[in-house]
Amino acid sequence: MTEYVEAIGRRKEASARVRLYPGTGEIVVNDKPANVYFGRALDQMILRQPLSLTGTEASFNISVKVHGGGEGGQASAVRLGIARALIEQDANLRPPLKAAGFLTRDARAKERKKPGLKRARKAPQYTKR
Repeated sequence: MTEYVEAIGRRKEASARVRLYPGTGEIVVNDKPANVYFGRALDQMILRQPLSLTGTEASFNISVKVHGGGEGGQASAVRLGIARALIEQDANLRPPLKAAGFLTRDARAKERKKPGLKRARKAPQYTKR
């Protein structure tokens, strides 16, 4: 069994378990290549951001198990997991990742629906008569 570094990333309802292996730069998400699992170019770019910032695109193979949420939330969860795993691998990478904001868990989530309203804040139309 090869040695790896593991980290967890979360965003909205998505949760990603990221494993970083020494390798050639291939990323596998839920047993599929990352460019197949994440169809949108934006999502593919988001999850590669920590690697391109630190210049480690070709240094690691990455295995990801992600569940919950939508495509965008999952991509952001994977990005956080990759950034955390990179820091566990090499603590000197922390300052650039922190400055870029990749180590902050984005706490924004869907606001709950309130009673008497149609959605979280949308009220039914007011009728005078």
